[in-house]
Amino acid sequence: MISSSNKKNTSIEFTVAFDQDDFEPARLQALERLARNVKIPGFRSGKAPANVVEQHVDPNELANMMLDILVRRAIPKVFADEKVNPISIPHVEVIKYVPGDSAEVKISADIMPAVKLADYKNLKSTFTEPVISDADVDDVLSRIADNLAESKVVRRAAKLTDEVIIDFKGMKDGVAFDGGTAKDFKLVLGSGQFIPGFEDALVGHESGDKFNIDLTFPKDYHVKDLAGQPVVFEILMKQVNEVVKPAIDDELAKKTGGFATLKELREDIFKNIEAQSNREAENRYKDDLLNELVDGSNTEAPSALVDEQTAHIKEDMARNFQTRGMTLEDYLKQHDQTEADYTSEVRQAAERRVISSIIVQKLSEELEIEVDEEAVEKQLAEMRHVYKRDENAIKQLDNPEVINGIRNQMRINMTMDKLVELNKPHAKKVKATGKTADKKPASKKASAKKK
Repeated sequence: MISSSNKKNTSIEFTVAFDQDDFEPARLQALERLARNVKIPGFRSGKAPANVVEQHVDPNELANMMLDILVRRAIPKVFADEKVNPISIPHVEVIKYVPGDSAEVKISADIMPAVKLADYKNLKSTFTEPVISDADVDDVLSRIADNLAESKVVRRAAKLTDEVIIDFKGMKDGVAFDGGTAKDFKLVLGSGQFIPGFEDALVGHESGDKFNIDLTFPKDYHVKDLAGQPVVFEILMKQVNEVVKPAIDDELAKKTGGFATLKELREDIFKNIEAQSNREAENRYKDDLLNELVDGSNTEAPSALVDEQTAHIKEDMARNFQTRGMTLEDYLKQHDQTEADYTSEVRQAAERRVISSIIVQKLSEELEIEVDEEAVEKQLAEMRHVYKRDENAIKQLDNPEVINGIRNQMRINMTMDKLVELNKPHAKKVKATGKTADKKPASKKASAKKK
């Protein structure tokens, strides 16, 4: 059947020839199908002999159906014979066709590439064990107190820790710049929400004060037009509120989930931080293992999958831009990129994702990971409970493609868990410095606000 083939690592092309012996069974099957829609006097629908049906159907329709049947039968066979798995819909090109006598077609498709896995049982990634300190608990308690804090209007100059309500307008070269204007903006002084110098300049002013602040944006500010530039903010101080935080004691514990004592609350906070930190450490370790495995393995990313993944990433980015009130043009301007730069960057990320997916799939095969169907049903039942008020989501959970996606994700999770199981016992383990010490400074917001 296969007269020639051209196999590459990510694609394959066959030339397939059919002769008279192939056509006869295809002709009979085609006539059987066509008979269902043909009314022939003296015969019930679909019961007329093939030679009679052939006299009552369009010869061109019969010829097309015969070739379609031959090709559909050939496709799984030629891929099985070559021991490759197609990952795109095969493309069929008819080279020649003499109905009922001979035909030659070219079949091409992207295929799952060969993969040479790294030694996945002896990866070298370090596992960082979280260390929970009293300071981490204190930090949570402080935030709880912040949330329960009350504010009252005061008739005095603002000081650090006060909450102020202001109108402001940012001007560069006498012209208001985008994102630099707000009315009735609430700001806790000393929170570090704005660029350096802004909040300090509000200290000492009372409600009703109108004044200007001369500032220079940081040189590394994300908006290129503002980075390192001098600006003026016109300020109207509308209100000063003193923020009164509750004491961190047993009474606070009683207001927070019904704990009897501060000690009980601290113990509960510690357990929650510990559980979350352990999950985060495990996930970081999985990411590190996967990156090491991908870097040490050898395969290629089929262009069809990279194209598809590139489109997905761009769609996700577009939704993200929309929720942030941005456009692609805004993003490119902020990052000093051209659209070609952006597309190249996205495509590189897409290629990495595709390669990672292929390698995990190969690892699943190596480890003989199988998903128990009872586990899939249990997962679906849990999801149906979560989305019980969303009719559309419940309906989607009956979709075979959605179910298969859930099954595949479960297989990926099981594979990564097994990868951890194989490597964690011999992994070098280091202690983290603690959540509080690891905190990063807030990133800068638009205009005067940090983002």
